[in-house]
Amino acid sequence: MNTPVSRDFRKQIEGYGLTTAKILYRLPDHPRFLQTYIWQDYDLFPKFPVLSKFLAFWQRELEGPLHSVTVAHAKLIKPSDFRAVNGVFYLH
Repeated sequence: MNTPVSRDFRKQIEGYGLTTAKILYRLPDHPRFLQTYIWQDYDLFPKFPVLSKFLAFWQRELEGPLHSVTVAHAKLIKPSDFRAVNGVFYLH
């Protein structure tokens, strides 16, 4: 059986990790108020090119000016998670 590999799994194998950014921005009509936006995607530590591209889009296209960005990153698949399999076992 040949199952297609998901894009997310392929990115994890290529070294991407799950990145979550908490973005605080000012409301355009009420700049004293802050709003929260949560962004999540697979990205590369430490440069975060996918997040950087998203933030550049935000600053170029959206009206709410950024206040701060807090980033959390975790590699979901690490080298220790792989091991050689010495056979195939079938159940029923």
